[in-house]
Amino acid sequence: MVRIVSYCSVFSLLLAVGASSAQTPEEIVRRAENSYKGKTSHGIFEMKVVTPDYVRTLKMESWWVGNEKALIKIIAPAKEAGNRTLKIGNQIWMYLRNTETTIKIPPSMMLQSWNGSDFTYDDLVRESNLVRDYEIRIVAEDTLDGVPTWKLELLPRPDAPVVWGKLYYWVRKPDYLPACAEYYDEDGKLIRTMLFRDVKRMGGRKIPTRWIMRNERKKGHYTEIVIQKVQFDIRIPNRIFSFRELER
Repeated sequence: MVRIVSYCSVFSLLLAVGASSAQTPEEIVRRAENSYKGKTSHGIFEMKVVTPDYVRTLKMESWWVGNEKALIKIIAPAKEAGNRTLKIGNQIWMYLRNTETTIKIPPSMMLQSWNGSDFTYDDLVRESNLVRDYEIRIVAEDTLDGVPTWKLELLPRPDAPVVWGKLYYWVRKPDYLPACAEYYDEDGKLIRTMLFRDVKRMGGRKIPTRWIMRNERKKGHYTEIVIQKVQFDIRIPNRIFSFRELER
């Protein structure tokens, strides 16, 4: 009987260790990032850029392979249809249909607005390197929109190629989906806030289908992305991520 109790105790301990190891800050962030990206993806989405003076709406089609390759093509409105953005590694090129020119985005422009939105070129290059580039710790447990979350603090690792001085990242406990992210500069000032909303099942998985990037420096400025259709973990031909496809 003592031996049985001993085995049960060890088994319970192993289960507890396994459960706790899945709850490390790095694993929480990794699961949140992977939850809505997949190894590959192809989707249609709408991007609405809102300012106090105007509202601009674009419809786009995108192909992604992890965080290494991407092609984003504007399909509406007609005056911008055909413009494309190609990302390979940490390099980005843009093709402008009206002038039939291809432009490589230099490092000095990585913090510039992408397509007039509140997203930057740097977002396309580095958005999924959080575990690699930041020291992560859980600082609180919170509730957002009625859902329990972990609040995590992310501080840059020494010599990490990042532009933010600090991030706060909220991850939903029930499903490990991202709920909110706050971006601070090196002086500790809040620059922008990303909200993940409207969780639905799409493409065979549960994902936030509405993303809102709020500009905290410009009142009334924000960009909203709504996913209309998406497929995950599908085969994408290498030719998609080529200059021939970019300029086709």
